[in-house]
Amino acid sequence: MGTTNNPLKVDVAIIGAGPAGLTAGYLLTKQGKTVAIIEKDDTYVGGISRTVEHEGYRFDIGGHRFFSKSQQVVDLWNEILGEDDFIQRPRMSRIYYEGKFYSYPLRAFEALWNLGILRSTVCMASYLQYKLFPKKDVKSFEDWTTNQFGQKLYSIFFKTYTEKVWGMPCNEMSADWAAQRIKGLSLWSAVVDGLKRSLGLNKKPNDGMATKTLLETFRYPRLGPGMMWDAARDKIIASGNGHIIMGHGLKQLSANTDGSWRMSAEGPDGDIVIEADHAISSAPMRELSKRLHPLPQSTLQANDLKYRDFLTVALMVEGEDLFPDNWIYIHDSKVKVGRVQNFRSWSPEMIPDEDMACVGLEYFCFEGDGLWSMEDDDLVKLATEEMEILGLVDRKKVKSGAVVRQEKAYPVYDEDYAANVDAMRIELEKKHPTLHLVGRNGMHRYNNQDHAMMTAMLTVENIIAGERVYDTWCVNEDAEYHEAGDEGAESTLPNRQLTEDQAAALNSVRDVPTKVDGKDREAA
Repeated sequence: MGTTNNPLKVDVAIIGAGPAGLTAGYLLTKQGKTVAIIEKDDTYVGGISRTVEHEGYRFDIGGHRFFSKSQQVVDLWNEILGEDDFIQRPRMSRIYYEGKFYSYPLRAFEALWNLGILRSTVCMASYLQYKLFPKKDVKSFEDWTTNQFGQKLYSIFFKTYTEKVWGMPCNEMSADWAAQRIKGLSLWSAVVDGLKRSLGLNKKPNDGMATKTLLETFRYPRLGPGMMWDAARDKIIASGNGHIIMGHGLKQLSANTDGSWRMSAEGPDGDIVIEADHAISSAPMRELSKRLHPLPQSTLQANDLKYRDFLTVALMVEGEDLFPDNWIYIHDSKVKVGRVQNFRSWSPEMIPDEDMACVGLEYFCFEGDGLWSMEDDDLVKLATEEMEILGLVDRKKVKSGAVVRQEKAYPVYDEDYAANVDAMRIELEKKHPTLHLVGRNGMHRYNNQDHAMMTAMLTVENIIAGERVYDTWCVNEDAEYHEAGDEGAESTLPNRQLTEDQAAALNSVRDVPTKVDGKDREAA
């Protein structure tokens, strides 16, 4: 391995063995380029898309449906893993509130029916109140949602879960985000339709939602998403052109006068040194900026970039499957958990014992806060208690548990993030054209696995071409991307112009909350 006196020399040095870093490494080695990838985790590749194993049980860090409108991405998945290792799984997600399940996306008439006559009457009264006397100065998520559905329905179905995820009050999230996030749901249409159906006047159901074709099934690696990235790692190494160095985090990335790079990474057995013509970084922009030499002028802006973290508590539960959902959104304020996954519903092969179930409770938090800092045993105890409070599990049937913390899971879009990202991006593109930023954290973009891959795919095209053929910063996704449409639906056109297939991942921004009136909270 490379040392200070005898560095490892490759064509491309890559920081991070997540989907973006491994995609870049795989495609570059196919082209005959030599690569070295450093990964700070000493066990797993795949980043947030890894699959953790505990006592034979496998579970995800967040759920990862393998669906993309880009045929290029679908073809690459099939090439890396092979179609035989994919299984087709039913798609099911619901909302859980006070012992009852509600469809996701929310269906207004069903929601009112489940709430019962008394509470539904209160909800409708609240709805009519705000339709007759709406808030006039609509600035926040709370303002907009209350005007649309009334205070009561807002507090039940929107407030609790949204604040759990983002760690900020709904009255500080912008109304613009609410308008984008909650589209097509008309409470009045649902109520009128329900009355018509009860009178036999309308047999065609309409729950107040604009007609959509939702995904009913999706593909999934039979042993979890980590299976894909383990295969990518193995192919990179087997090519003879790639090195993957586990348990080593970036210490310094130094620019040479000729445009090449010298990278040092630190691990338990000391530092290694890599020299390369190009560098690709999927590390968080905030972390990269501190380790670049010479230090960028934009380091102060990059240092202000914020992240939302989360942790998963996996419980191994005795008995048959608890529910058929892939995951359930918990809108109940009595508990801290935000979402519960059933890993057998993702793939039965992830559970080694037919008489056992494995569920994952997701807690959204900030690194260093109370939840994050709890001992693992206390988190397992909390998760067990909350599953019993929700009525989903008898605590006596919980046999064991495991905790996985995921830092920097969600780049936060506060009012300053775009300017801070642009400051670093513009400086690096001007000064360092051979440094390429890719992936969710590498670009501070709230995107999904296939879009992180697309940024890497286009970056490889640029490196091979020896020029910036594609603007990788166009790649993102829209909020409904994984809910509607056909896999691989976009065709591929020839030449190096942006193709229709690549455009499946372009020119839109995923829905995330922004602040009201430029307010800033340290916690967000």
